[in-house]
Amino acid sequence: MKLSLRPYLWYKLLNSLFFGVTVGSVFVLYTPLEPSVFSLGGIALAIGLLVVAKFYEKMMNLLVFYRVSLLVEVVTLGSVLAFLAFKMSYLNALFIYLSYQTIFVFGGYLIRIETLALKRTSLLSLADVMKQKGYLIGMIVAYLFYKALEWCGTTQKIEQVYALHVLLLVLQIAIIVSVLKSFRQR
Repeated sequence: MKLSLRPYLWYKLLNSLFFGVTVGSVFVLYTPLEPSVFSLGGIALAIGLLVVAKFYEKMMNLLVFYRVSLLVEVVTLGSVLAFLAFKMSYLNALFIYLSYQTIFVFGGYLIRIETLALKRTSLLSLADVMKQKGYLIGMIVAYLFYKALEWCGTTQKIEQVYALHVLLLVLQIAIIVSVLKSFRQR
C-alpha cells in the first residue's frame, strides 16, 4: 500500500472543511440529550482511546491506516444519512453522538500514523496547513450558509441544520472518494 500525497492533502482539506461546517450544528443535533449522556460518552471515549492505543503495534501500517480512515468516513456518512432520513429524536441524537464518539476513538491513532506515513516535517506541516485551511473555510461557509438561509426566511434552527446536512452529504461523499484515491496498492 502506498500513500498518494496530493489526494491525501485534498482529503485532509475536505475532512477539516466538513468538521468546520458542522461545528455549530452539534448544539442543535444534541439538544435532546441530557448532560449525563456526555459524561458517559466521555468515559466510553477514554476507554476506547486506551483500547486503540494498546493495539498501536499491530495498527502502525498503511493498510490499517487506510481501513481506519475509510471506516471513520463511512461512520460519518452514516450519521449524516441518519439525520437526513429520520426526524430529530432522542434516539437519532444518541446515534449521531455515538457515531462521533466512535470517530474520536481513532483520532489519536490517525494522528500518530499520519506522522509516520508522511515522515518529513515539511509534509506534516503541509498536511496541518491544509487541515487548518479546511477548518477555517468550513466555519466561514457555515456562517454564510446560515445567514443566507435566514435571509431567505428559514429561521428555525432544525431546518437550517437539516439544509446544511444536504451540503454535508455531498461533501462526505467527496471525502470518501478522496480517501479511496489517497491509498493505492503497490
